[in-house]
Amino acid sequence: MKIRKSQIRNFEISDWTVLLIALVMTVAGAGLMAQSSQDAAVGARLMRGAVDLHYHVDPGYGTYENLVQAKAAGVRALLLKNHYEPTAAIVMLLRPQFSGLELYGGFVFNRSNGGVNVPGIEYMASIRGEPKPGKIVWLPAGDTEKEARGGRNPNPNAPFVAVSRNGQLLPEVKQALAVIAKNQFTLASGHVVPEDALLAFREARAAGVERMIATHAADLTGKMSLDQMKDAARLGAWIEFDYRNTLEENRTDLIRGVGPEHCFLSEFWTKNQPPKEYAGAAGVGAFAAEMKKRGFTDRELEMMFKDNPAKAIGLPVLRPY
Repeated sequence: MKIRKSQIRNFEISDWTVLLIALVMTVAGAGLMAQSSQDAAVGARLMRGAVDLHYHVDPGYGTYENLVQAKAAGVRALLLKNHYEPTAAIVMLLRPQFSGLELYGGFVFNRSNGGVNVPGIEYMASIRGEPKPGKIVWLPAGDTEKEARGGRNPNPNAPFVAVSRNGQLLPEVKQALAVIAKNQFTLASGHVVPEDALLAFREARAAGVERMIATHAADLTGKMSLDQMKDAARLGAWIEFDYRNTLEENRTDLIRGVGPEHCFLSEFWTKNQPPKEYAGAAGVGAFAAEMKKRGFTDRELEMMFKDNPAKAIGLPVLRPY
């Protein structure tokens, strides 16, 4: 834009101020656009080949459109989780519509699923599919004693799903571990307290379970200390962190403390509940930029987005993505 001298002579101070602000905003806007574009490129790269082992399909969470978004982003695999219904059968319905996106399911030992339901997971093992749709068995998540009888409205008589008594796993849990081992499922701790999670991991190893996950290890009723996370990792469990809140509090310190090689990220929602967008490239890229500021390398990020969650359910590690 050309400005004539006559125009300059008639400019007031406020006019120059407005012009300067406009120029600054233009430059800043261009910088933000460039940064957003860079973030999107980084996020797109991280999503290609990513594996999310905690893709909620409870009402109000994941939608069919989110599955479309995941496939378009090049996400490798999603494991569908519903707290109150098994998901292996629905996976078989969805697979034909999402060729190229690996879909798996699981079973949560909540009350609506029959609690610690050995026949239930035996049935999941029997569902035919290539590859087998059932992958993870979670201990109670939402129906633990601490959740059912505590919280905002404590009810000492509320029913719950127990996994131990007097420091020992219940017989039905041990039976379930045998089925999990036989069918090469992954055992996940759900929302049980850390002491029960570690007890289950020790028993699972003895029973021949090869893969385990400390669910939401930094959150909810199963929240572990760093020492407990290290104990879980020594037993062979993967330590799960929620993507949506990894940058909060001291979670990145916990990841560094236990070691990124033992951790993975899940639930790739770009906004807090209710989730508005799944695996948004710009949001994932901004997350990656912040993680790098905290000392995490590109390789460590790819490890936690792709390699480790794949290993946690027995999938091969793929490179390049």
